[in-house]
Amino acid sequence: MMSKRRHVFISHHHADDEQVNKLTKLLGKKSYDIRNSSIRAKPSNQARIDAKQIPERTLKRMLRMKMSWAGTVIVLIGKKTHQRPWVDWEIKKANELGKRIVGVYTHGGTEVDIPAAFEKYGDALVNWNSDSVIDAIEGKDSHFENPGSGTTRDPVHAAPTSKC
Repeated sequence: MMSKRRHVFISHHHADDEQVNKLTKLLGKKSYDIRNSSIRAKPSNQARIDAKQIPERTLKRMLRMKMSWAGTVIVLIGKKTHQRPWVDWEIKKANELGKRIVGVYTHGGTEVDIPAAFEKYGDALVNWNSDSVIDAIEGKDSHFENPGSGTTRDPVHAAPTSKC
């Protein structure tokens, strides 16, 4: 069976770097070759970012370039993701670039707050399940799941429907 290659940008809190690896492995088991263009800074570079030794405009330019290459932006949503200003910025930029924005709860995540920008711009929100994640990436599914239970809810930004 041939693998399906997908170019994605995985927005995440740097403390969740290992979850990024686990997600790409999870999808690899379903014959998906995930090409992730997001930034995972080495500890020394993260320290420079935290100390604001790298100009913000430089980081934004680099993130924009890496995100432009991706077809879908995946937002890994863990306990502290909603507190990360860079994750919010990445979600807003993904929306500006017209990217599909898929939220995935981190593995085992059940008690999380959703980033405000994701509530506004997200296209799908799913639990840590390969079939659900794949359907969301492919645009086959646009529902919002509650963490852990898999029950669905309406997105906050749901557009009203009208008949012509």
